[in-house]
Amino acid sequence: MKNVWAGLRGSRGERHPRQAIGPDGPRPASDPAPGQVTGPASSLHMLSYGQYQLGYESYGSGDRVLVWLHGLLMDANLSRHLARILAARGNRVVLLDLLGHGRSDKPRHAGPHRMDLYADQVLCLLDELGVDQVVLGGVSLGTNVSLLTAVRAPDRVRGLVLEMPVLEWAVPAAALVFLPLLFEVHYGRTVLRAVSWAASRLPSSGIGPLDSFVSAAASGPDEIAAVLHGVLIGPIAPTIEQRQAISAPTLVLGHGIDLIHSFADARRLARQLPDARLIRTRTFAELWVRPARLVTEISAFLDRVWADSPPSQLGAEPA
Repeated sequence: MKNVWAGLRGSRGERHPRQAIGPDGPRPASDPAPGQVTGPASSLHMLSYGQYQLGYESYGSGDRVLVWLHGLLMDANLSRHLARILAARGNRVVLLDLLGHGRSDKPRHAGPHRMDLYADQVLCLLDELGVDQVVLGGVSLGTNVSLLTAVRAPDRVRGLVLEMPVLEWAVPAAALVFLPLLFEVHYGRTVLRAVSWAASRLPSSGIGPLDSFVSAAASGPDEIAAVLHGVLIGPIAPTIEQRQAISAPTLVLGHGIDLIHSFADARRLARQLPDARLIRTRTFAELWVRPARLVTEISAFLDRVWADSPPSQLGAEPA
């Protein structure tokens, strides 16, 4: 096991200021400006997961832990702004790079990238953090992994914040997008290696979502192909019956713009979960570029979840 306390580095080697927010650092008096990854640094860590190393970042301190997961091929860059705001509001926010993403190891074969194994990585992180219960959340891939984790270990999930789920309604659209992309990555290696080489040499912009997209482009074609193949060969979400047994309070965020992240899926998920509330976002990028409204909703939800007495049972074991 390897832990590192350090200033936060950009995906392509740039060091950001070391001042705080770390677990013992001061919190800002007001929310940071949207979009920019400026000001305080986080604590940066690595943990062992079998033969691999996973990277994660921690913002804030205390027992109110939110573990937030990125979307497919993205990384922690995507949500640093959200993490800083929620840390300033009394939460400890942990951003995990799943295997094949960000600073985590990137095996070049599909097996380790199954979504159910991503759920195992989340549980490995919770053991590393030494916490009994957390709120889990994420975007797209992160939402599906959060659901699988809640089914796997319901007693450890205090609540869920789920943005842009990818469920049954989205399967045809996902197949139309991901399968051609997988073929393109497989047969277009020469071009993609050139793109990867160029992206890996770009300086960090300090704009989290942009840096996350550039970091994805900097991955090698074999690494991208392994992730895309892996998420297609295992379960992508719990069954409907398993979802109906998740009793943890849940906030579902959905939009109606693209077919992969269908609002119909978000609405159905909110109806399937026993204690869920649905919010329709204005755009797919609202939480990244104009986060104030949604952050207020998420912050109030976290206050409610942690104020409630711990339920005797947060969910049933999967059937």
